[in-house]
Amino acid sequence: MKTITKATVILFLFGITTVQAQATEIFFTKANTFFNSYVSNGKVAYQEIKKQPKHLNELVALLKTTNVTEDNVKNYQAFWINAYNISVIKNVVENYPLKTPLDKAGFFDKIKHNVAGKELTLNDMEHKMLRAVFPKEARFHFVLVCAGLGCPPIINKAYIPSMLEDQLQKQTEIAINNPNFIMVNKNKVKLSQIFEWYKGDFTQGGKSLIDFVNLYRKEKINAKAKVSFYPYDWTLNRQ
Repeated sequence: MKTITKATVILFLFGITTVQAQATEIFFTKANTFFNSYVSNGKVAYQEIKKQPKHLNELVALLKTTNVTEDNVKNYQAFWINAYNISVIKNVVENYPLKTPLDKAGFFDKIKHNVAGKELTLNDMEHKMLRAVFPKEARFHFVLVCAGLGCPPIINKAYIPSMLEDQLQKQTEIAINNPNFIMVNKNKVKLSQIFEWYKGDFTQGGKSLIDFVNLYRKEKINAKAKVSFYPYDWTLNRQ
């Protein structure tokens, strides 16, 4: 009977880790190709994907078997951001044509996706896998795209661990400096309902909503400006 040595165990675990790392790398590469192929100017070619679902199906299969851990923060965050955006696209494609994602009952809170071996809704991915684990990271709201035009625009590339910090910063700045997303009129400012729904995420540490917005704006808003919220546009972000 063979004796299992400590070195053998280490080599075995190293092998598993290496295989998992390679699988994750494959996922990010294929996700990047997918977004580059089917996303343009913040809109998604849902009809084209529905006609040729091969690449989407490959990604969905990879989502089931790819595993990430919280100790590798950027790897974990990038994976779940992509997983959310891909799963949104999958929901739309499977129910296309839609005028809005809300046309499909349970789009966010009932339909489940097998991701990393877990059965999760879109809300689970956003709230349990990301916001609950990293409660101080409010920039998630500018990269998780819900298929509505009211969301910050989806980008034509995957979120990549080595680039994630720059990507989070850039997409937050783009949204907050967009006059259609943050509407300023003298001492009045209309914010997306994202800021109303998730106010607690943006006002941590005693900040006001305007304090948060001004962290990313080129033209600062008067701290005493009157804040209101404009209605969310759920129209599908289709090409």
